[in-house]
Amino acid sequence: MTVFPPRPASPTVAQQTNHLDACLALQNTGVNEHSKRPFAALLVGPNDEILLTHLSISHIEHAESSLALLASKHYSSAYLWTCTLYSTWEPCAMCAGTIYWANIGRVVYAAEEEVLKRITGEGNEENFTMSLGCREVFGKGQKDVKVYGPVDGVRERVIEESDRFWKPIRGGLGGQN
Repeated sequence: MTVFPPRPASPTVAQQTNHLDACLALQNTGVNEHSKRPFAALLVGPNDEILLTHLSISHIEHAESSLALLASKHYSSAYLWTCTLYSTWEPCAMCAGTIYWANIGRVVYAAEEEVLKRITGEGNEENFTMSLGCREVFGKGQKDVKVYGPVDGVRERVIEESDRFWKPIRGGLGGQN
């Protein structure tokens, strides 16, 4: 069996929006009920069912990389190639690398990393955002990981909800509001 079986059809805009809405709801639960950072990810199988979800635990244990690592322990590489990882934010370089090595075949994100860098604020020790998008990371590899995002409609809501978390922190970094 190959580790690159045929993938199902690309997710429709409606599927992308539905799963990103679920990500945003998970992110909001993480922030409001569990004092987590505003990042969430979920893994969707080839039949459009949610298989796993994860929140961001810390500045090292990101939602996407933690989810990819967990998925690699539960599912075969071939199966993961047919799955899609959804995230409220564009995966950082670390997360993209973990997704790549876990063999997850698709990524859909709501909002781009450059916006995250702006709303977290310069010099934020909780989130030293890099200027290195996931497409660039995947593009340096040998696998054809498909990337969709940012996704309009959900993008704006993710930015607004996340900014509520970061604004007080950003304000403490020299008043960058």
